[in-house]
Amino acid sequence: MDAETAAKSFAALGHEGRLLAFRLLVEAGPQGLPAGEVARRTGALQNTSSSNLGILASTGLIRSHREGRSIIYSVAHGRFGELLEYLVQDCCGGRPELCAPFFAKLLEACSAGGDDEGREIGKDRPDGCC
Repeated sequence: MDAETAAKSFAALGHEGRLLAFRLLVEAGPQGLPAGEVARRTGALQNTSSSNLGILASTGLIRSHREGRSIIYSVAHGRFGELLEYLVQDCCGGRPELCAPFFAKLLEACSAGGDDEGREIGKDRPDGCC
């Protein structure tokens, strides 16, 4: 990922409503949520939520597909992973022991939704989902 792409992604996440929607979709997992449910759970008006989802989709952080009359949004875990990798590239000046606590917390947060003891990160999870 280049700096311009990362900056656009961070700009999209720099708005409270979009950040709330993105975190909600992260929590929902690969199955995602219908657009109306995202609006309801974030407390946003439908048109505001639609705009927020459109902006997030334009960065590649989320994707959508149609199921009947609903549009389902989900996190594009590959792009999300690229953004995280961009942030930690060359982390801690080549001293991984300094980064270890951060990564331990990240993995802990990633597995908070269920018991993943003994499971490799990313294994059996679609699109690089932690």
